[in-house]
Amino acid sequence: MSLFRPRIIPVVLIDGSGQAIKTINFKRRIYLGDPVNLINLFSSFQVDELILLDIDATREKRLISLDILSDIADEGTMPFVVGGGIRDVNDIYKILSLGAEKVVLSDVVFTQPKFLEEASNRFGASTISVCINIKKTLFKGYKIYLPSSKAVIDLSILDAVKFCEESGAGEIIIQSVNEDGIMNGYDRPILTEVSSKSIVPIVALGGAGNIQHMVETFSNTHVSAFASGSTFVFGDKKNRGVIVNYPEKNYLEEMFVGKRKKAIV
Repeated sequence: MSLFRPRIIPVVLIDGSGQAIKTINFKRRIYLGDPVNLINLFSSFQVDELILLDIDATREKRLISLDILSDIADEGTMPFVVGGGIRDVNDIYKILSLGAEKVVLSDVVFTQPKFLEEASNRFGASTISVCINIKKTLFKGYKIYLPSSKAVIDLSILDAVKFCEESGAGEIIIQSVNEDGIMNGYDRPILTEVSSKSIVPIVALGGAGNIQHMVETFSNTHVSAFASGSTFVFGDKKNRGVIVNYPEKNYLEEMFVGKRKKAIV
């Protein structure tokens, strides 16, 4: 049995108007209000880490609001990870200089294949997370999905992971488009396959509705961290009333420590 406890990470999405939202299948949007207030609540809960993503920035050809990041840095005490509209290394510098621990790269990794290596060489792999959005198709299995253009690329998930590893990613977020906001649990089969073969930490995202979903996946995979939006902003799946929440550290220790069935490799 392992004494390892994974990081448990709330995810806050913002749109082009700067409002916090939660998506379902990358389509339907539920509005949550002021992102700074939301993030300040998570900071008061002493979360392990927080991911902030501007989901409209790349499509709108702009960088995530630096004013919002400045407000977070002034008020927050937790490590935070930021993504949205990053197109060059100067964008990364701006975000890191405001106190972010890491940046999240997504579509740009595949549309500018040399960019990840350049970013990792300049800032170090520990500052670079890559989010690979995966979409399950009816007849062709999993595809890599690019949200900004709504395109899919003909590259297997394992090949995409290998490319990110070789180009200098410090960790890889595997996000399921199909499970996004559904709250029925993670896509465990693909997480099992990817996490057993990856040489960098894998973060699961997309589908969790409660901590038990994370425990179940933790027990049967090599996933290193669990991220979720719905788990930490909705009271329950049926009503989806907004109740910002995060478990106490003692509860997380009780839920995860010793529950992994397989050795971590």
